[in-house]
Amino acid sequence: MQFSIKKCLPHILVLVGFICISLAYFSPVLKGKEIYQSDIKQYIGMSKQQKDFKADTGDETYWTNSAFGGMPTYQLGAKYPHNYIKQLDLTLRFLPRPADYLFLYFIGFYILLLTLKVDFKLAALGALAFGFSTYLIIILGVGHNSKAHAIAYMPLVLSGIILTFRKQYIAGFLLTAVAMALELVANHFQMTFYLMFLVLVIGISYLVDAYKKKMLPHYFKSVGILVAAVILAIGLNATNILATQEYAAESTRSQSDLTINPDGSPKEVTTGLDKAYITEYSYGLLETFNLYIPRFLGGGSYEDVGKDSATYDFYLTLGATPLQAMQEVKQTPTYWGDQTIVEAPAYVGAVVIFLFVLALFLVKGRLKWWLVGGTVLSLLLSYGKNLRFLTDFFIDFVPMYNKFRAVSSIQVILELCIPILAIFGLVRLFNPLEKQEEKLNALKYTAMITAGLAVVFLLFKSSLFNFVGANDGVYRQNYGPQFIDAVIKDRKAFFTQDTLRTLILVLLSAGTIFMFIKEKLSEKIVIFIFAGLIVFDLVGVDRRYVNNDNFVSSVQVNKPYQANAADLAILKDPEHFRVLDLTSGGARASYFHNSISGYHAAKLKRFNELYDFHISQNNINVLNMLNAKYIIAQDDDDNIFPYTNTDANGNAWFIRSLEQVNDPNFEILKLDSLNTKQIAITSMKGLESKTFPIDSSAKIQVEIYKPNYIKYQSESAVDGFAVFSEIYYNHGWNAYIDGELMPYTRVNYVLRAMNIPAGKHTIEFKFEPEVIQTGSTIALASSVVFALLCLGGLFYGFKRKTD
Repeated sequence: MQFSIKKCLPHILVLVGFICISLAYFSPVLKGKEIYQSDIKQYIGMSKQQKDFKADTGDETYWTNSAFGGMPTYQLGAKYPHNYIKQLDLTLRFLPRPADYLFLYFIGFYILLLTLKVDFKLAALGALAFGFSTYLIIILGVGHNSKAHAIAYMPLVLSGIILTFRKQYIAGFLLTAVAMALELVANHFQMTFYLMFLVLVIGISYLVDAYKKKMLPHYFKSVGILVAAVILAIGLNATNILATQEYAAESTRSQSDLTINPDGSPKEVTTGLDKAYITEYSYGLLETFNLYIPRFLGGGSYEDVGKDSATYDFYLTLGATPLQAMQEVKQTPTYWGDQTIVEAPAYVGAVVIFLFVLALFLVKGRLKWWLVGGTVLSLLLSYGKNLRFLTDFFIDFVPMYNKFRAVSSIQVILELCIPILAIFGLVRLFNPLEKQEEKLNALKYTAMITAGLAVVFLLFKSSLFNFVGANDGVYRQNYGPQFIDAVIKDRKAFFTQDTLRTLILVLLSAGTIFMFIKEKLSEKIVIFIFAGLIVFDLVGVDRRYVNNDNFVSSVQVNKPYQANAADLAILKDPEHFRVLDLTSGGARASYFHNSISGYHAAKLKRFNELYDFHISQNNINVLNMLNAKYIIAQDDDDNIFPYTNTDANGNAWFIRSLEQVNDPNFEILKLDSLNTKQIAITSMKGLESKTFPIDSSAKIQVEIYKPNYIKYQSESAVDGFAVFSEIYYNHGWNAYIDGELMPYTRVNYVLRAMNIPAGKHTIEFKFEPEVIQTGSTIALASSVVFALLCLGGLFYGFKRKTD
């Protein structure tokens, strides 16, 4: 027992250290403050209705009316029955956000390196190099929490895979299953999809190695075990996966029924996103050096160049006061790369890159090649439209690749691979069996490459680069040539400062290794020095972009929107309607009202198309059929007021005729002039054009209106056909007349409609998605199986020790 405690003590100390470092970096959380994240602000606006519903009723709603006319909540933080793996995830994320994600970065990478049989001290060093990688910190600053969440569990998945291939089948299976389940519970399928690329590279590497060593039976046995573990992980997340899959088919990530764009031009036919949309954020070829020199291309899109800058002097020459000039230079357009907008450079670290290059000379075998393969593949794919032939191939032929945008984010794979190989460079350096001559040669070549590159950039920067950005012509036109000339000087200054910074760090790293090889420094001292260099290097850059200034009071985070006079006036109206806010984008209106706008990466496809064709053009006919009773506008004096649309169609209405067409293009275009109060149009199969008798006194009124349940009372002397101002979504919405399930259809491209018999009737729409019931049953069964397997594994391990 004493031996076990002694053996575990270093890991406990490392664990405590990770907790302290995570809290130290995000120290304002200790004072009750929370990080202000722009994307989370939007999420709070989008999810408020469903959270209020849960607070009021205790039940979960899987539909919200607060955005885009109505949509499922599957990608808005919906909670599912029997999702026990989520409870484990919440237990692991016990620290305040975002320190919890930083801690997960550290602990996951630490476990991976331990699995690779790295000494705990070097494993802790590698965890720091991975966790403080600038991109991983930046995504926490802007609120890409689910992305950070998924990245944090990637190393654990790799740990399970490696254990399995090392013939630790039971431990490998259980770790892979739980790690993959945690990866999936993060609910960022793009990151998980990119992880699978790395897993394929690993699989190929192990296959080649198994073939050479004549161990193919073991290889395929391991693959079978891993497949079973992934299937179990999918089962543990069945509800979320099935619901997402169902929703994806109706979202903007699926193929459109339209063949035209809003301007009438032919639409690119694709089963996923448009290529231009997929590659909008493509990494520039020259930006590769950002991994090594942080502000090689100016850093973020806008940075503070300070008072010792040409831009500051420029503002002074315009007559600005020093205080005014200091305010202006905080938003200097320093970035001069190819991307539309950049929060910060994807900096991996000068010291880490130095060790990575060193490892290329020292490390041999399978590990090196799958790490290099993963690094190169992710870098090439991150170029997107800047390496068109490769990107087009993946979009056209690799399944699911066209479902995701922002291809530059695939660099998370290289940000995982580079620190691993960098640490193994030190592992080989510390290996006494390695020849001193080989170590010296590796150091010499590494220093020549890394330091030499920095020296070339310093000496020939003006010859190699012009420091001109894509938008400089606009700045030159709007602010004059003197402004952009000053900005270019500051870009050169940034370039010189950070290149010199990188050179110094490289020389310090090289000097440390040289002293070790010459036996002037011990292994522990070298590790201590590199820990200091890596933390100084990465944290120094990270703090430029995510620091204490990002934290505000918890009230500002949890209640990010304040009602204005227009909101307060609208909230007094007890009826049920929708609001179009022309004064602000995003999810602000969703926080207070049933909004026509919103903020989401995967909106319902048909509503998004309706928005592009009509709502964005303020088509009043379409706004009427969506029951947009209020339009929040702004007058010439910047006063915000609610315009009452007295022509809104209401919650439901009888029509006199239905027009059936075969072409969805015609259907959506027809809405431009359609009298939606009298006529409906549809391209749904199985319907036909028809005229209906009209009872002038007929009416349909709402009695109960909840996100997942709507109750109407109808009264008509004749059979009729009613249109409801509710978004059509047949994967869960069921219609009932007097308690009897009845069919309904889609009209006007996005709305629900159905036949209503004569007389007085109760009409109900209930959101009863079968996918939740099915998924929850699978999740429960998978949880039971997993628990039994864990108990069996523990029993087997205990029995082996006692035997």
